[in-house]
Amino acid sequence: MVMNESNENYLETILVLNHRLGNVRSVDIANEMNFKKPSVSVAMKNLRENGYITVSPEGYIHLTDAGLEVAEKIYERHTIISNWLTMLGVDPRVAAEDACKIEHDVSAESFDAIKRHINASTGKLL
Repeated sequence: MVMNESNENYLETILVLNHRLGNVRSVDIANEMNFKKPSVSVAMKNLRENGYITVSPEGYIHLTDAGLEVAEKIYERHTIISNWLTMLGVDPRVAAEDACKIEHDVSAESFDAIKRHINASTGKLL
């Protein structure tokens, strides 16, 4: 399975909802992403078949180690880029929207350079 932006967004959403709700179901993902439940069900089936999530008999969705790795990477990128843009004076809502676009396309090299720059500028380790 090729990991694309859509799959990354689903995994990141599962991670965020897991922290917020504890247990995550397809309906929670649909509500959070403003998608229809059948679309989410198809995506969950695809992620499950490719080893990124498991689904309990009660319908609770859990990230596998592989899914967690992707979700944490995307969430870290989103958080750091969003915070950085906000520090540069961008409206927080705009910064979050732009971070959603950038987080999927930025190379590891560029993202590491952004983190180094922020660390050098703020004196904080990210």
